[in-house]
Amino acid sequence: MMRVIRRKTQGGVAVITALLLTTLAITIVASLFWQQQVQVRSIENQRMQLQKQWILRGAIDWARLILREDARLTRNVDHLGEPWAVRLADTQLDQYVENGKAEGDEANATLSGQIVDAQSLYNLTNLATNGVPDPREVAVFSRLLSNLRMPPELAESTATMIAKSQAKVKTVVSSSPGAATVSSGSVASATDAAASQSDANSANSATEVSADTVQFLRFIQTDDLLAVNGFTPEMLLRLKNFVTVLPRKTEINVNTASPEVLSARIDGVSMGDAAMMIASRERAYFLSLTDFKHRFQDKATTVADKDLSVATHFFLVNGKVKMQRSALDVSALLERAEDASTSVLWIREN
Repeated sequence: MMRVIRRKTQGGVAVITALLLTTLAITIVASLFWQQQVQVRSIENQRMQLQKQWILRGAIDWARLILREDARLTRNVDHLGEPWAVRLADTQLDQYVENGKAEGDEANATLSGQIVDAQSLYNLTNLATNGVPDPREVAVFSRLLSNLRMPPELAESTATMIAKSQAKVKTVVSSSPGAATVSSGSVASATDAAASQSDANSANSATEVSADTVQFLRFIQTDDLLAVNGFTPEMLLRLKNFVTVLPRKTEINVNTASPEVLSARIDGVSMGDAAMMIASRERAYFLSLTDFKHRFQDKATTVADKDLSVATHFFLVNGKVKMQRSALDVSALLERAEDASTSVLWIREN
């Protein structure tokens, strides 16, 4: 009797052990299948990311070609009626791009984008030069903030912050008698003075031009305004449509600027006056600054030629690619030189 009970107990243990081993084997196999699926998805996502990057890179090259052709046809004028200003709506790319689409999947690889005149926006770089705020530009930015119903006093603090991020040129000191002294100003002028000193008395003169250490990171994008006390993400979101940061000081293109920017740039021009200017250019774009001043003799008499222009050298290219379940949105800054050649200054993912 005891032997029968032992045999039944051993048989039950064997069954349980077999079930446990079977469960363990199934768990291991399922884990392997899951890891394999994760790896496949990871490789697929990497491939799609590379495809999207190459598509957007091709789109940027396409934009460069359009801008070069535009410069060849209308070198001295840029306006919103030209081909570069036409927005590219969602365009299907499945027939051009191999994206691993299985049978029955819907076509969902699309490209959209737009070229924006960067000089239609106010350039924050104008607010300071060589570490010194420009009161005239501070007044312009203050008017722009007022037009957007934001605190105008933020213009001065912004200019101060940008000035702190720039290198300051120290006074040139020379050991030779009668040598000229160059006060704080541009690096180019200090260098020219040093060169003339060396030619006059190279044996006895010692000229030194040095720059202060920059304590703050330079402003390179609009998001850097968050470093200025008073700006909020909500304010920044609206400002992005009206301001930008370019490598050097630039003019405002009267053929592409918004009413808010025109009213801020030209002292004494109200939002209503700026709207009239835009209505006028929609009928016929401004051929030159002389043409602009002729149409608005009572409003543009005091404006300086260095503040306005009808041509543009900097353009923003915004592009977005959607592919299956993911998307890639990038922006690029292009510079077009006088010889119509174009270069990419930076590319950023949004």
